[in-house]
Amino acid sequence: MRKQLKNGNFYLALAGLMMLILFISSSMTYQQQSQVSLIQKYLAHEPLKETLNRISFDYAGSEISLSATGYDKFIEFFIRKAAHFMTYFVLGGSLYLGLSPKLKQKSSVLSLFFAWLAATGYAAIDEFHQMLTGGRTPLFQDVMLDASGALTACVLILMYQMIRKKR
Repeated sequence: MRKQLKNGNFYLALAGLMMLILFISSSMTYQQQSQVSLIQKYLAHEPLKETLNRISFDYAGSEISLSATGYDKFIEFFIRKAAHFMTYFVLGGSLYLGLSPKLKQKSSVLSLFFAWLAATGYAAIDEFHQMLTGGRTPLFQDVMLDASGALTACVLILMYQMIRKKR
């Protein structure tokens, strides 16, 4: 197992698994993925409603607020966007850790660039795939959110490696 971690194959396999999960997820319609019924069931008392009522912003040309979307869809919006960020965080980090040994560890910035570029490219392709799926709305803003998740993972790993190397 240690050899698999050192040569990056484990991380590339993890990246491949994440890409498969993302592909399957983007093949589903909104109704198949909707978490509104679970939110209604488990957050029926609408906790923190007064605090959340102060939040209002524009995302992809739509107002996101309790008054515009309702409590359940407002919460679901944040769950969906956190899922975007986190899945691409894992994808970007896995690609970085998988590519680093292949590109010779001396080129950490190059590994970061290619891992981020690959994750961002996959995010764009995934949004295109959503366009082909009924009941889905592909958004450029989601590609940017995905790209920021991948970049965050890559930068955090690079920083960790630099700090560890100094010690």
